[in-house]
Amino acid sequence: MEQLVMNSIEQSLDNNQPLSFQTLASVRSLVINPSTSDSTLSSVLDALTRSLQLTRDSVFLHHVVKLLTDLSSRRPHLSPIAIDLLRSNSLFTSSDSPRLVCESLSALVSLTSSQNGVDDARFVSLCLGPSVSVRLWLLRNAEKFAVRGSVLLAVFLGFTRDPYPYVRKAALDGLVKLCEKGDFDDRDVAQGCYFRAVELLCDAEDCVRSPAVRAVCDWGKMIVVSTEEWNKQDLADAVFIQLCCMVRDMSMEVRLEAFDALGKIGLVSEDILLQTVSKKVLGMNKEKIYKPIEGLEISASGAAGAFVHGLEDEFSEVRMSACYSLRTLTVFSLRFAGEALNLLMDMLNDDSTVVRLQALDTMHHMATGDNLKVEEIHMHRFLGTLFDSSSAIRFVTRKILKLAKLPKLGLFKLCIDGLLGNLETYPEDEVDVFSVLFHIGRNHGKFTVCMIEEVSSELEPAFGGKLGFDSTKIAAFLVLAISVPLSHEKDARGVPARIFSYAVTWLGRISHALSDLMSQETLLAYLSECSRSSTISLADFKIKDALPTVEGDMPSHLCSDIGSPVRIPLWQQDGETSDHHHTKLWSLGKSATHAEYELGEHDELRKSLNLIFRKVKDLWPLVQLGCTNEALKAIRACKEEVASYTAESPGSAGAVAFTLQYLRVTKLLVAVWEHLMLTKRLNPYGVGKLELLLAKLDRRLREINNRFIGLSKGEELQIMELIVVACLLRLSKVEICCYETAMKKLSSTISHVEFLHKEGSIEPSHFIVEVKKSLHDVGSSIGGNTFKPLLFKKLVDSFSFEQFVLCVSPRYLNAELEVPGNDSENPLPFISGIPASIPLVITLHNILSDNRLWLRISMSEESTQFVFLDLNLIRGNNEVRKFTFVAPFYLTPKAVSFTLRVSIGMECMGETLHLVKTFGGPKCELTYLSPEKEIFLCKSTKC
Repeated sequence: MEQLVMNSIEQSLDNNQPLSFQTLASVRSLVINPSTSDSTLSSVLDALTRSLQLTRDSVFLHHVVKLLTDLSSRRPHLSPIAIDLLRSNSLFTSSDSPRLVCESLSALVSLTSSQNGVDDARFVSLCLGPSVSVRLWLLRNAEKFAVRGSVLLAVFLGFTRDPYPYVRKAALDGLVKLCEKGDFDDRDVAQGCYFRAVELLCDAEDCVRSPAVRAVCDWGKMIVVSTEEWNKQDLADAVFIQLCCMVRDMSMEVRLEAFDALGKIGLVSEDILLQTVSKKVLGMNKEKIYKPIEGLEISASGAAGAFVHGLEDEFSEVRMSACYSLRTLTVFSLRFAGEALNLLMDMLNDDSTVVRLQALDTMHHMATGDNLKVEEIHMHRFLGTLFDSSSAIRFVTRKILKLAKLPKLGLFKLCIDGLLGNLETYPEDEVDVFSVLFHIGRNHGKFTVCMIEEVSSELEPAFGGKLGFDSTKIAAFLVLAISVPLSHEKDARGVPARIFSYAVTWLGRISHALSDLMSQETLLAYLSECSRSSTISLADFKIKDALPTVEGDMPSHLCSDIGSPVRIPLWQQDGETSDHHHTKLWSLGKSATHAEYELGEHDELRKSLNLIFRKVKDLWPLVQLGCTNEALKAIRACKEEVASYTAESPGSAGAVAFTLQYLRVTKLLVAVWEHLMLTKRLNPYGVGKLELLLAKLDRRLREINNRFIGLSKGEELQIMELIVVACLLRLSKVEICCYETAMKKLSSTISHVEFLHKEGSIEPSHFIVEVKKSLHDVGSSIGGNTFKPLLFKKLVDSFSFEQFVLCVSPRYLNAELEVPGNDSENPLPFISGIPASIPLVITLHNILSDNRLWLRISMSEESTQFVFLDLNLIRGNNEVRKFTFVAPFYLTPKAVSFTLRVSIGMECMGETLHLVKTFGGPKCELTYLSPEKEIFLCKSTKC
């Protein structure tokens, strides 16, 4: 092969002709082949050098750039020669192909360090060239070149006057980046950049005014920093007012940028802040004029009603940004915080959930800084958010109540009533409501004592000595009452000691709610001590004032075991001594420990996700009753809520992805269940639809089982149970069942479930016990001929969702595929009958070296090929690996153009590939880690 290619090269050069496109394609195969000798590649470089002297055809030069890039990345010792060719004038000065110049520069940047051969003179020369696209590319990527900051400053300032708006935008973005780097501390430079940015605030193009706002903000702050102390405040106010003038811009993007910038200004005067929440110009600002720099004047009235306009904006994105900016400014003035709170309270009626959430988050930030003073006129509207349909809204409202300082008993009672109403309307919020009640009780000890005295009759046992065990309201009052001894108001006393004995009957649920403060054993000891004396010191127990963490006391594989709280009426133990009473309480605590209440890491996201899982469990009775439409609507709402979560802490992305996948599985399971409930035999259309749904369910289950690692044994078991249910659903319908295949998969899944039970010392659920018993009766051998669909139908009916509790944050196996520069207008070249090279940029997340990955490349179902990815040859850690891989496609058709679909799949060990057997391909079923990527190819015009 090498000799044939070299002969073709020599023949072309002997005829004083550049290499043909067919020869270039053959050269590419030599370049990507690791066995090609260095001497051959050196000869190839010489031939390319000669060819560059013979032609300036842009298509030819484009292929040369690709070849040099591949060669430099694969043979580092030949990289200097390849890079010298890339630097050659024949590539940079091809004025008839700006795209080629950009490709050459991009290749240089990717293959070299900062010393990439593009010095100040060449950079400026290229910027001043006739090509707008080259100029734009250079301005956007200027920081990647070894160009002095002073040169960049001059170039950026000059091109802010370019006739093309996107060039002006790129120049302004460049000025912002220079400011962020902080290389210029010269006041005159800052003033010049600021003055130019202010001029461009009036530009006719929206895309220019947006970066102009950022430039005004950043360079304005630099002017303030470089100014003497006596004048800093006036300059900061002037910059702030200048930005306020842009909040009424016609463009939504500009208004959004303006509010983002307002929140970044460091210190603003109280009179200017008050002006922003009043549309009427205040008397103190009517004649006030600011001069930030020579030649610029701005009136204080420009700030009038800025935040009023923002919070009334028609776009939710702008309203959100206005809310967020308020949180950073309320710390400067209590008066401004009070006026801002009036506006934020109006936002609680906003149509957009995210806006309401941002308004509440701003209030929480104010409460944290002790700037939130909620008046009685606000309380009803504020407490109304406790009944919002969004669990996130209710959660943030309760976070604010934890920090609330209520001056009046009436306001305190309103809050308690609101929380009780929240608990009655949304029972799934019990854990967080109990926690808030405990915190409010600690913060308002005297008010709590007054309320407990009023409801004391409800807390006492009824006639016969029995307490109303089923009343959650009583449990809420008990949580409130037991917080008094730990009150920050030291003189708050008066809760009867027997109340603490009553609270022990709810130990499990109360300890779950207070897990951020104390472990269950500590709570039990605390209640035991208080049942004898309510004079307790905070230092007597390991109780934390800060949130959260409490390490779990139970093994992680027990996290899915859920029990109900132990309830023993201690007031009926008249014959027991106090010491025996204390011992009895401790033994009760050990028996009532449930791993559901010991999550290991009590982050807020995990709690929210576990509430979603609880909703799913509560929906299952609706499915069994046939109300599948209602269940599907609820699941869709849960998916929308989870999709809105932001995964901020490390590992949270895996938890969010797992929850979304779990909801997809549940949705498909409900849809299949609906077909199962049909009493009549399925028609052909129904059979096809059910088979499609079951295939989707199998695929989703395979993904959730194989794409998440780090789950506990209990969590794995619940996933396995869903796989068992999917198998039984197939076996319960004669029309769609492939008996041998389904039985084989069911038997192997049950075997794996038994292994997990033994390894984790976990008792099997009733459902699994019944399935194993039925398998024994039917006979699970593959050759068995006993088929009892009614038996499998009965097993399916016995299934019920268990409460899924996410104890750990699983790691999500994911992959990303990119083909730089490829789209329908920029296809990759190919030659019919010759393998095409597909350059892929692959990013792998959390993939282990022992995973077997395959590239699936298909043009149609009939022409599909697989390429193995050997991870042992790829450097990088297990969390993120990013590399370039050139995949060959051998089945190039006789066509002018065609499209390929490429995806990355991982072999699922133990799941044999039944349907498609491809020579040299995977032997097991694939779980796909990336969405399909479309790749466009076009036949080369010159061969």
